[in-house]
Parts: sequence; C-alpha cells; structure tokens
Amino acid sequence: MGLRGTSLAGWGRRLPDDDADELTWLLFHQDDVVSLDQARRHLSPKAIRHRVATGKWRQVHRAVFVAHNGPVSLDQFRWTAVLAAGPRAILGGLTAAQAGGLRGFSGRPIHVLLPAPCRRGSLPPGVVAHRSGTLRDQDVLAVGQPRRTMPARSIVDAVQWADDDRQARAVVAAAFQQRLVGGDDLHRIVETLPRVRRRQLILATAADAAGGAHSLAELDFLGLVRRAGLPEPARQKIRYDSTGRRRYLDAYFEQWRVHVEIDGGQHVDPRAWWADMRRQNALWVDGDRLLRFPAWAVRAHPDEVQTQLRAALKAAGWPG
Repeated sequence: MGLRGTSLAGWGRRLPDDDADELTWLLFHQDDVVSLDQARRHLSPKAIRHRVATGKWRQVHRAVFVAHNGPVSLDQFRWTAVLAAGPRAILGGLTAAQAGGLRGFSGRPIHVLLPAPCRRGSLPPGVVAHRSGTLRDQDVLAVGQPRRTMPARSIVDAVQWADDDRQARAVVAAAFQQRLVGGDDLHRIVETLPRVRRRQLILATAADAAGGAHSLAELDFLGLVRRAGLPEPARQKIRYDSTGRRRYLDAYFEQWRVHVEIDGGQHVDPRAWWADMRRQNALWVDGDRLLRFPAWAVRAHPDEVQTQLRAALKAAGWPG
C-alpha cells in the first residue's frame, strides 16, 4: 500500500500514491475500515482470509474489517457501525452532531439512522439503530464521510433519543453555545417531523437558547425565575466594564441593575476564578448588584436561590 511523503494537515494520515489501487483509496477514505462486500469487489475470499490470518487485517464485526490489528479508534467504530447496518445507514443524532464538532458528551453508544422501510444488518455491541419515515435529502450532509445528518436534524434526533429531559435540554443548549445551530434552525426541522418526541421541549429550549441562555445551568435558572414569578432577565447581554472591555452577563435584570452569574465547573480553575472576580469587581465599581450561584445550587436549592434573588430585586427597587 504505497503512501505519499506528505500528510493531510489535521488528519494525521498520508495520501496514497497516485498509482495506488482502488482498495487502497477506499481504505483511505473509510479510515481503514471495509465491509466484507466491499472487500470482495477487490479481493478473493482466500486473500481476505490470508490478511486476517497474518494480522494485516482484523475482523471487528461479522462482516467488517479494519486494516490493522491495533485498537479501534472512535472514527473507525463509527465506520464499523455504518457499514454493519447496511448501505443506506448514516450517522444520526448525538453521534452525527459529535462528528460535526459537538463537544461535552460521551461518544457511546453510536447512533445510526436508516429510512423506515430499509432492512439493516446485525449491529456490533454499542451501536443503536433508529428508523425515520421522514429523511429528506436536505437533512443529510452532502459531503464528508461517513454520511451523517445535518447539524439541526442531528440535534433534533439527539433530543428525541435522549435518556431523559435533562440530557435533551443539555444537548440543545450545547448546540447553540458551540454554534452548531442558531436562530430557528430546530424549529424548521420540527415542522417537517409529524411525530417528533419532546416537541415542546425542543421548541421552548431552542427559543431560550437562541435568546442567550447558552448553558444548561442558565436554562435551569431561567425556569426558576419563571416559576417564582420574577421579572425575566436578559441573557448573555453585552456590557462594557470600567476598563472598556466587553463582558457577557449570564442574566441581567437591567431595570434594577441586578446581575446574576451562574458558576459552572470552570470555577475550580484558579485563573478562571480570578478572571471572574476581576469582572465582578468591575461591575460592583460601576454600581451593579451582583449575585453568584453555583450551577448545582440552582438545581438542588432553588428556593434559596429564589429567596436571595427576590431580596436583591426588592432592594434594588422592584415592587414585587
């Protein structure tokens, strides 16, 4: 298998020589994963058995091989899932979103999506197959391998297939925060799916996330505010501190100049903590009231958060 001397930037793999055979190019494009049907187009059964017996190839599923005998990477496992499920299978849901750049979630299980009438092959452990009666051409990414759903469709499916509502909301929040989707992208997908699960959760969470509540903790806080009958804050509002630097406020009750910060796990980092303290001090100097709540307190002690927030708003002039 000839290889050129230059590698593809960011891929960590080398291009095959111009005169490389079709199987070499196929393995290159599929991260060294090949199905039995594909292999049979280029090799005899005896040649396939020989490659496995000599350790050149490794059989990772009943009809799928990798062209090495080492550990299988996540990208190779995704290819294994798609090839095992059948020629019309594509990556879907959270797996497709992660292939498109979504961060912060486990890479397992692997989710594949097939058109409703399509038969599928046997699946390796750790792969989940879903079917859809509504899978339009525009819902599938036209470039990139393996084939996968477009970002907005991926997020909507990930919400439908999530273990619980909290995970579903976290996926939507992360997708907006990481700029995989924006505006009314999810609304347009939901309109095309007549029996979508968690429809109202998707629409409400997307509306809040598009409005600036870009983390699950901020969404939790927004729900707490609404349940308490408090005025609704602006989210991710841009402010300039006393030094002229642009700041983004998690929640800002502008009429009363009450600013709320929701602290996540990044605040265990002393440098991040000090950066937040500098921002907090600058806002205090400017005359704002500032409250800070850890994300876990918003979830576990909502009554205490409500009480302190209500007191701060009243002290600032809110009539209640």
